[in-house]
Amino acid sequence: MTVQSTEGSRNRRLQIANVSKAFAGVTVLKNVSLSADAGEIVALLGANGAGKSTLMKILSGVYTLDTGQIRIDDTARNISTPRDAVAAGIRLMPQELSVHPDLSVAENIALGSMPKRRFLGIPMIDQVAVDAQARALLKRLRLDHIEPGRRMGSLPLSEQRIVEIARALAGEARILIMDEPTASLSEADADNLFEVIEALKAQGVTIIYISHYLDEVFRLSDRIVVLRDGEVRGQFETRDTNRDEVLTAMLGSELGDLYPVKSKVLQDAKTVLSVDGLSLPGWLDGVALTVRRGEVFGVFGLIGSGAEKIGRAIYGAEPAAHAEAILLNDVDIGLSGPRKRVHSGIGFVAAERKRQGLIGNLSVRTNTTLPYLSLFTQSGVVDQKREDDSTREWIKTLRVNTSGPDQEIRLLSGGNQQKICLARWLLGNPNVLILEEPTRGVDLGARREIYMEIRRLAEAGLAILIVSSDAEEVAGLADRSLVLEDGKVVAELGQDATATDLMQAAEPRAALRDRNELEKT
Repeated sequence: MTVQSTEGSRNRRLQIANVSKAFAGVTVLKNVSLSADAGEIVALLGANGAGKSTLMKILSGVYTLDTGQIRIDDTARNISTPRDAVAAGIRLMPQELSVHPDLSVAENIALGSMPKRRFLGIPMIDQVAVDAQARALLKRLRLDHIEPGRRMGSLPLSEQRIVEIARALAGEARILIMDEPTASLSEADADNLFEVIEALKAQGVTIIYISHYLDEVFRLSDRIVVLRDGEVRGQFETRDTNRDEVLTAMLGSELGDLYPVKSKVLQDAKTVLSVDGLSLPGWLDGVALTVRRGEVFGVFGLIGSGAEKIGRAIYGAEPAAHAEAILLNDVDIGLSGPRKRVHSGIGFVAAERKRQGLIGNLSVRTNTTLPYLSLFTQSGVVDQKREDDSTREWIKTLRVNTSGPDQEIRLLSGGNQQKICLARWLLGNPNVLILEEPTRGVDLGARREIYMEIRRLAEAGLAILIVSSDAEEVAGLADRSLVLEDGKVVAELGQDATATDLMQAAEPRAALRDRNELEKT
């Protein structure tokens, strides 16, 4: 493996030297060193649990380092709190949304650095300046159609993500850490973000870019740093390396096929879930689908197509939804709430796992068993040994990298958290498992493990419904799939569908007509 060096480069903005960190005696970072120049994009890659998140939390002041040194513009900095990081010009844009839905867009952008003025000697928030700052940043991010006073929670998820980027930029960051920034963005929104990143680079901003999308990494980055098992295992000039070399550094061996071989689902396999006439005002319009025993059924759509609501609606988490019929094993279960869905045998793994799927300060054990605690309860008393044994069994089955059932789940990497979300519902032996964006924010190694488990579950007879905005994921996993656009089903595809087939079907009709007319001229 060729390791490249950029020592002696023009303007060293960041130098991390021999940083180590351990939790409860377990070393998670060991003598990590990396650097980044002003106006440089450095991609930080690593498999599940490699130490990326820990390193970035040290840099942003969430954790303190045990040994080593951080230098900013050739000055040693003691970064022990987030305030220290902000003072050093470091801004972190986290993987999971961290917005306040009931505040305005402008207030979300200005949080932590709210402009103030004095009135009769009394300091007050300068709302005019707050709104002006928001307008300037929204224009910079091509979101100038959004009013600064609009409630944050009313925006689509993709626009909330870009507003969060605006907040990171509000403090004139010199070092911007971007953790999976495109995880919930459409292709068009991602392209807009890439243009902004290139502009920031031209202005001298240093960007640490974390992503499991290698296409993004090779498009944007100047250098790639790979962590594995808490150590730096490779540093590459992006122009001089390739995907195979980077993946080998990440995983220690060849990755192999990302998606498992699809099994043949018999046409006469029993239909487990049947949905007819599913509608949700503004999102879904008369959607129908069926999922058979042993089948992975995919629902694909671009952001805003309505696809992102279909899993929640079937699960009963969208009160305004209605349907002509929802049959589970030929029994009409209607549109009852989530509690009844659980008892009916429907599991649901939400896209936003930290906001809708996990309780961060509770243990791995509690997060695993919570929906089915009654299985471990007798006469109102929880049998903690049985609960603990069951959790350990799922940790082993799904290869969860954790110190044990007592570890707080917030300390796990994204891929391991997602595995616990899976274990939570598999514990109850569901008839149907609905997975929203099953590998969002999960690195390639963990993605492959999750895909293998999904296929194993299907082969064991589970009916699985996957909702994803990743065309490659749906094409790689689904035995059958449907495509949504503007709340309607616009295509139904078979096992041989490609990502290109899905994307072409999902393209908005008006845009497609315009393109066809253009090609005729």
